[in-house]
Amino acid sequence: MRKSLLALLLLVSAGFAHGQVQLREGFPAQYTVLVGDTLWDISGKYLHEPWKWPEIWQVNPHIENPNLIYPGDTLSLVYIDGQPRLTLNRGTSRGTVKLSPQIRRVPMVDAIASIPLHAINSFLLGNRIVDKAQDFDRAPYVVAGDDERVLSGGGDRVFARGTFDPAQSVYGIFRQGKVYTDPQSQELLGINADDIGTGEIIDTQGDITTLALQRTTQEVRLGDRLLSGEERAINSTFMPAAPASEVQGLIIDVPRGVTQIGVLDVVTLNKGRRDGLTEGNVLAVMKTGETVRDQVAGDEVKMPDERAGLLMVFRTYEKLSYGLVLSASRSLAVMDKVRNP
Repeated sequence: MRKSLLALLLLVSAGFAHGQVQLREGFPAQYTVLVGDTLWDISGKYLHEPWKWPEIWQVNPHIENPNLIYPGDTLSLVYIDGQPRLTLNRGTSRGTVKLSPQIRRVPMVDAIASIPLHAINSFLLGNRIVDKAQDFDRAPYVVAGDDERVLSGGGDRVFARGTFDPAQSVYGIFRQGKVYTDPQSQELLGINADDIGTGEIIDTQGDITTLALQRTTQEVRLGDRLLSGEERAINSTFMPAAPASEVQGLIIDVPRGVTQIGVLDVVTLNKGRRDGLTEGNVLAVMKTGETVRDQVAGDEVKMPDERAGLLMVFRTYEKLSYGLVLSASRSLAVMDKVRNP
């Protein structure tokens, strides 16, 4: 995985001189990377606003491909000719590397991730948003299980009816979940397709297609729908940055069903690609100020909204997005606002 941190910290040194980014007070002169570290965590040790590295990148176009960072590596911020510079010590097996604008080809295995990928793996691999209810209604569906079972699991066979693509042999199995509407405009934003598993077509006779269940997250039921694979790449390499345009949205759901939202929780936003969001965009979460009664004036007054956390968008759809909460100073909740950081 290409590492934005080294580019970020290198660029910090140039940006520091121009006043475009701020080094965090008390940042470590040296830091040894630990197992479990992420680029977001480490960059937060050096920068007040780590997502601002793309702005610095623009004033340093000669820096192209930063090195990978591994547990055990040591980052050192030093001054050369009065300017801050970052060096990377790989230890006895790799030696000291002075960062320079050149391409290096190194193994990506065991390099630290930009964010905690374990928190979003299921959403990267299985979760899906369907734009219209008709997409579910028109999809093939499970009509029976083997030996007249109503519930089926991995290794079982199921029988389905509907129109299948002859060029595709593997289908995802989904169950209609939450229907998302915009709290303000009431527009239908999408329908969550709950991932149930996958099935491979092994036979077709008339309008009945037999599938072997390859993977299941829960038992397959009669009526579950079969959808073809999404024509999109699965992105697990994120470059955190502020949105290119102004975004004003809301947290409208927490897929895992909690009421109090904290760090590493996944949330659903009522903004998507049409609103200018892209994967990697960082948004501030704002707690809505309470309305209180002014005991002196006798009227009601609304307190200002307060910043309470940061999230990063990791998957976008046309009208919706999933975000991962990266920091929170208090419990967050559905209907909290999100905006540019």
